[in-house]
This record gives sequence, C-alpha cells and structure tokens, in this order.
Amino acid sequence: MNVKTLRQDLPAGLVVFLVALPLCLGIAQASGLPPFVGLLTGVIGGLVVTSFSPSRFAVSGPAAGLVTIVVASIASLESFSAFLLALVLAGVIQVVLGLLRAGRFIALVPGSVIKGMLAAIGILLIMQQIPVALGASGESELRALFSGEFNFSSSAIMVAAVGLLILWVWTTPLVKKVKALSWIPGPLIAVLFGGLATVFGERLQPEFITNLPRISLPKFDSLGALVAELERPDWEAWRNPSVYVVAVTLALVASLETLLSQQALNKLRPQNPAPSPNREMVAQGIGNTLAGFLGALPITAVIVRSSVNVSVGAQSKISILLHGVLLLICGLWFSELLNVIPLASLAAVLLYTGYKLATPRLFVDQIRMGAQQFVPFITTIVGIIAFGMLAGIGLGIATQILYSVYKSHRNAMHLTRYDDHYVLRLQQNLTFMHNPRLQKLLDKIPENSVVIVDHDNVHYLDPDVKAVLKDFGEKAPRRGIRLNQWPVAVK
Repeated sequence: MNVKTLRQDLPAGLVVFLVALPLCLGIAQASGLPPFVGLLTGVIGGLVVTSFSPSRFAVSGPAAGLVTIVVASIASLESFSAFLLALVLAGVIQVVLGLLRAGRFIALVPGSVIKGMLAAIGILLIMQQIPVALGASGESELRALFSGEFNFSSSAIMVAAVGLLILWVWTTPLVKKVKALSWIPGPLIAVLFGGLATVFGERLQPEFITNLPRISLPKFDSLGALVAELERPDWEAWRNPSVYVVAVTLALVASLETLLSQQALNKLRPQNPAPSPNREMVAQGIGNTLAGFLGALPITAVIVRSSVNVSVGAQSKISILLHGVLLLICGLWFSELLNVIPLASLAAVLLYTGYKLATPRLFVDQIRMGAQQFVPFITTIVGIIAFGMLAGIGLGIATQILYSVYKSHRNAMHLTRYDDHYVLRLQQNLTFMHNPRLQKLLDKIPENSVVIVDHDNVHYLDPDVKAVLKDFGEKAPRRGIRLNQWPVAVK
C-alpha cells in the first residue's frame, strides 16, 4: 500500500458507502427487520468477509436478491431467532463447500436458470415493495390493495414517485455526461430527497408526514445498549426440520449469487490470478456464521456495490474496509439523522433494483433465443414464485436437462436417402436412451436397399444399442438389404 493507492481507495470507499447505506437500510426494512440489522450486516460484510476474501474489489453485504427468501423463511420458522440458527448453519455449510472445492460446480448451473432466478427475485421484490411505496408502514401483501382495507398515503406515493424519477434520470446520458454528478449515486439522491421532504414537509405542512412512515434506528448510549439490541439464535430450534431446509437454501442461493457476482466482476476488472471461488465461499461462510451469531441478515458478494467500487478507481481492499467502518460509525452516532428517511424512499430504491433484475428486455432476449432457453427461464420464474427458491431452481434445472436430452437425441443420428441408398449418420456416442429413435429410423429403411453407416465420430456404443443394430443386420439379408460399414459385426 502506498500514498497513490490511498488517494484512490479513500474516495472509492466513500462512494461505495454512499451506495451501500440506502441499500442496507432498505433491504432490512423489506425483510421486515429493524434498519439497524441491515447496517450490522453491511459492517460484517465490509470488515469481516473482506478480510478473508481473496478478491480485492468484491463488496459483500445484505443482498436484495435474498429478501424474499428471508421473509419466507422467517414466516415458515415463525421467529427471527430460529432463522438466525439456520443462518449459522448456512455459513457452516458454505465453509464446508469451500473446503471441498465445490466452487467449480457453479459452471454446471445453466444460464437460463440463473437469469430466471434473478428475474424471479426482481418480480417478488417489486410485488413486496409496491404496498410500501403506496403508504404501508409494515408488512403488507399486494392483495391488500384490492381488498378495500388498504390506507393509501399521498405523501408516500409522492416521495416514491419522485424517488423513481430521480433513479431514472440518473441513468440518462444527460446526467452521465456531467462528471461531478456521475460520481454521486442515484439511490443516495433519491433517499436524500425523501429526507428533505420529511424535514421541510413537517415545517411547511405538518399533516404531510402524518401518513409518511419512516425508518426507526435505535440510539445507542453505550456499548451495553448496542449489545442488548442484538438478537441471538434460538439454539432450541435445532429440532425443527424446517431449519435445515432454510439453511441449505440460504447456503446454495447465497453461494450462487456470490460466485456469479465474482464472475461478473472478473469481467469488469480482471485479477491475475483470478480469485479462488472456493476461498470466496469460505470467506462468505465465515461472514454468514458470524451474522447468524450477532443477529444480522445473510451476506453475499453484491455486483452493484462491487461494480461501483471498481468504476470509481479502487486499487485494494482499503476502499471496502473503509465503507464498512463508515457504516458502523453511521449506525452508532448518526441514527437520528437517518430516522428522517421515509420508507417510501427505500421502497423506490428497491423497486428500481427489482426492475433492473426483471427488465422486459431480459424476457424479450430469452424469447428470441428460442424455446430451449425461454422454457427453462420461465419455468424457473414460475417455480420460484409458486413454490420457493430452491424448488424453483430445481424445476428450472430439470427442465433445461430435459430439453438438452431431447435436443441431443434429435441430433444424435440422421437418416438420409439417395435413390436406393440410405446413409445413417451417427453423430455421437449412443446409449440405451437413443434406442427408440434409432429403431424408428431403421424401420424407415425399405427392402432391397443399400445402407451406409457413417460412425467416424462414435467411440462408444451401449450394449443395448449394439443389440438393436445386430438384430437389424441379421434380418437385412432376408429383406434384400445390403449393409456397408456396419458398426456391429453380423454373423
């Protein structure tokens, strides 16, 4: 580390902190937990995970993609403390997977399933945050909007709408051309507007904030007060089988999101040698184990914050560590300042995040790629929304495997006719699963024909396949069929 590195890392750390702050608060709020939990998660990710991570640029913390899993898991386990036990176990599973070098298996997950998972997360995030943007102060389902019992808040709607407008404007070329503005994160401006609306709205029109729910961070007068705020895992919940299902789900999805973020980050800023995915899983596992002990949210490497870290010129881990320190300071001594932020502002940030995950352009691109990509993609989305994350991913992978097997069978062999000559081309090694199609093609060959077999690319034939070919070869002379280059000896 030298002076030049510090000159680049310090401003980068400040910018990453400004991006992470509203996201940490919003993700905790969206999970139905106190905003302080989000800050605590950001601190653990920024300080602990970074210390063990092999990547110099990956920023870890609470992820919007896990919000729906957290909400569903807490509901199924009926307590946050039981969920924390599952998180501890998930961290242990990640450490074990890393030590077993399971990171390499990320390449086995089809791209269509990964994109479907991200799109489903985006859709669920939007469904969850729409009521908050319209004035809900706590957990409220989308169906409540149509029941006639929902209390709309014009103040919340206005704050959320302006916040979304700001986030959109920040992506336009007009803002990107201004270098000074491009350094300021759009989510920070959206949240800053919400805070100003609260402060000046209270002074100019007191009823403006009456129906404008805001975040609520506790004020800590001592270290003891801080420790008292932390929730502990419910160790008695180990008897609940659902705890282990949640633990496996968290471990797999958090690892998947982390490794995908690492792959994307390597394209933005290559590191030589590339960070080990196995060491990264161990680092994330340590972070999630500690998060479970201290009462925080699940942690993953997050591509949004990581890409910001790279784009503003970070050179080392100093920028990430600084962002963690600033989150800690903010939570300890600036809670009153953060309490002016409306929930609608955080909802706007999360709605925009959900839209980017499930943009209509993604669906159009998948449709254009054909049924082999689109069907597993949409199956994953429907499966996750209907049955949960793990089941949805499983359905998506199963659908992709079925399509791949089908295409493999269709392209494994071809029968071509040239007058009374038939050419049977075997394109790949054949197993017993190819027998139905092979038999169907052989049945098309009429009597008094010449059959030529092109099997130069075949190195293995299943015994069942050989049996089908041998049976055809033995009957061929009686039908007047002459065989040429037959792959199986016929006596």
